[in-house]
Amino acid sequence: MRPIYNKVIGTCASVLLASCQQDIPMVSLGVDSQYRIERMRKLILRPEFTGEAYRWTMKDSGGADSTVSTEREFIFVAEKPGTYALRLDIIDAQNPVMQEVEINVDEESVAYSRYITEVYEYRPAPGQFVNIMPLYEEGDTEEDMCRKARESISGTNDIMISLGGYGGYVTFGFDHTVVNVPGQKDFKILGNAFYADANPNPSAPDSGGSCEPGIVMVSIDQNNNGLPDDEWYELKGSEFGKEETLRDYAVTYYRPTYSGASVQWRDNRGVSGKIDYLKAYHDQPSYYPNWIDAESYVLYGTCLESRTYDQSGNGSYWVNDSYDWGYADNFGEDRLSDDENAGAGAVKTYFKIENAVDGNGEPANLAYIDFVKVQTGVNAKAGWLGENSTEVFGFTDENLNQGK
Repeated sequence: MRPIYNKVIGTCASVLLASCQQDIPMVSLGVDSQYRIERMRKLILRPEFTGEAYRWTMKDSGGADSTVSTEREFIFVAEKPGTYALRLDIIDAQNPVMQEVEINVDEESVAYSRYITEVYEYRPAPGQFVNIMPLYEEGDTEEDMCRKARESISGTNDIMISLGGYGGYVTFGFDHTVVNVPGQKDFKILGNAFYADANPNPSAPDSGGSCEPGIVMVSIDQNNNGLPDDEWYELKGSEFGKEETLRDYAVTYYRPTYSGASVQWRDNRGVSGKIDYLKAYHDQPSYYPNWIDAESYVLYGTCLESRTYDQSGNGSYWVNDSYDWGYADNFGEDRLSDDENAGAGAVKTYFKIENAVDGNGEPANLAYIDFVKVQTGVNAKAGWLGENSTEVFGFTDENLNQGK
């Protein structure tokens, strides 16, 4: 009987052990060993295990390991198809973990558009083109105006929208992630700046035409919700870091009390002014955005020192001189060569994602972006020409279909 008893006990123990093993949950690292995605799409990798530190490394073109992140979460994006070798090290004295990941990147199944596909925000400052570019119609909401802005500047459309005076902005996005290609110009924005071909003064500099610079900002969809509600990074231009450039500037605009009145404003430096009503040129009842219900609203950001001046001395010929580089609706060394003799037509200005800086002015080191914001960057007016206002026609991702 004893052998039988031992056999039964042993069987029960085996059953109990198997049962216990089945009850023990298998804990996943949360990062698989292999993935397949399309190029210019984000792959979010976040391990379930915690550690004292994290290190993500990838093989560079020479086959050497290169650290690409030291954060717990890593978002992978690739410009070109291919196989990418990634390694995660969770650094921990008690439970170190290493995981190798192979990412296979394919061409997109449907070709991406080089152009804007969505406008998320359109909030101009008051200005002489506001309520007409795009056209406001009675009852239009902010959503309606965003739709009209999108219809104007998305795809291959090139209908100008105005951002009004200082601080007015538009925010747009794409059907893919725009990749930072080191050393390359990643995208261009179209505006209506022009040089001084018609200047009556033969000794005037060529740059002294009409340039109304727009500050360009970029953002990553860090929370992956498809909305531009994450941190913004300014693309530094030639005026970045100069004493006269204000990075924390704000202007409050006040609704006029009657039709045909100028729009009053006051900035956070205690200076007041107005957006002049120019009935002879633009006679819509109000230059204040009609779809904004509030009696006042605030716009803020970086403000450049004005380069607007009366060259004639008698108010007949005003100049909005250009800035060296890095701004929308502005000529500079970053313009396209085929714009060398441009008049008042569309001007294409290049931008590099690698010029992005954070709120402290330090390099942001962005590998890609999902959203772009363009904002009027000066608070100035040019006599009978009215306020300086950035105008935008469109956008092109230069990393797609180069040369087309």
